Order: sequence, then structure tokens, then C-alpha cells
Amino acid sequence: MASYTPRSVTPISMVRVARPSTVDLITAELRKAIFTGALPVGSPIGEVEMSSQLGVSRSPLRESTQRLVQEGLLTASPGRGMRVSVIGPEHVADVYDARLAIEAQAARLIIKTGASAVIGSIERAYATLVEASKGEDAVAIGDADIEFHRLLVDSAGSRRLSHYMSTLVIETRIASFSDPNGYTVRRSISETYRQLLDALAAGDTSAAFAALEQQFAEAVARLTGEDEDVDTVERPVTEAIPTMTPIEFTDEV
Repeated sequence: MASYTPRSVTPISMVRVARPSTVDLITAELRKAIFTGALPVGSPIGEVEMSSQLGVSRSPLRESTQRLVQEGLLTASPGRGMRVSVIGPEHVADVYDARLAIEAQAARLIIKTGASAVIGSIERAYATLVEASKGEDAVAIGDADIEFHRLLVDSAGSRRLSHYMSTLVIETRIASFSDPNGYTVRRSISETYRQLLDALAAGDTSAAFAALEQQFAEAVARLTGEDEDVDTVERPVTEAIPTMTPIEFTDEV
């Protein structure tokens, strides 16, 4: 019987998958808490209480909060410590100007690379928003709206655009939470959503930009009180606000 000699196999070079650090996990949890309202706008960040609630030491918590200060989600004041940022009416337009720059570029990239590959998923996100808007759950409507725009940017395939958008969606939520009248969202869906989708399908960059520009102008007018006629849904004061939970650490890679 002939002997079998195995062929030499060239070792495959593989990059070890990096685990999220403790600071990364804390930062993600704090972002989530700000987005959901578990950390209300303007609320102080107490290191002792928060490190105990999250089950972490104060050192990585401190590093995490510094990251969020740099992102603008937390505000540090001399002698007053850190607080969750407040975005008042005077800054709302600036948030949406930044979003227009990011989302319009995302739309341009989607059209440049071929919208047909991603238009289906964006259409489904729009359908989810339409369905949510039939109900009375303000948070569900707001989440569906933000998810539509997040998916639009992620569909462009740019890691940096998606990174910038991840902060802008939280700032958008902060702006809504900062409304003195409470957290409210628009119930009726602007026709600009359909115009944007049609523009993506048609490969019309100018029409996509115009749809986003008009949509954001409407949002700014509502959030700054310039348009009080739009139909809205408000989150009840009695509705339970999510709370932060201890961070679970794992040894899995």
C-alpha cells in the first residue's frame, strides 16, 4: 500500500479578534442610558453611585465619562462635576445641520455604488416607521424614525460616517428629551421620507438632498416651537423609564 504524505500547509495569518475593554463596555452602557432616558438630560454623574450601579470601579468609569465629554454627550463644569448634556432650542438646528451633511453624503454614496442593493432594507425600515406611527407609543415611533436614518447611513458602507452618526442620533434624542414640554414625536409621517426613497431608487442625488433638507427643516421647526400645528404623540409622564443594569463581563472571545 502506498504511503500517504500530507502536503505542507502554509499557516494562515489571522488577526486576533479584540475584546471590548471595560471602558468600552461602560461607554456603551452610558450611551444607551442617555439614549433611553435612564440618565435624564441635565442629571449629574455621581461616580460613587454609578460605579456601584454598574458594578465597575471608578477608574474606568472616569475614563468612559471623559470620552462622552469629548463626544458632547456629557458636560463638565468646574466645581459642579459632570452632567448629561442638554440641547436647547438654540442648538437644535446645528444638530440637524450636521445630520444633513452626514446623511446627504450617505445618500450620495448609496446612489454612486448602486441603490438597488440596499433600497429594500431601507424600504422595510420605512414600513416599520409607518406601522409604529399608527400607534400611541412615542418611544416606538421615535426609535423607528432614528433606525430609518441610522440604516440609511450604515447602508453607505462608510465606517466613519456610521461612527459620526452614532453620536448624532443620541444628540437628536437628547434634543427631544430637552424639550420643556416633554418627549414628543411627530405622528404624521412627512412626505419627504417617500421622496427620499424615490430619489434613491431613481439615482437622483439632488432630490435626495432636497428631501432630507426639507425633512430636517420640519423637525427643527417642531422642536423649537416654530411649528405647533403638526400632530404629535407625547410620552406619558407616568411611563416607566429604563434603568441601568450591572455590566456583565465574559471571557468569551
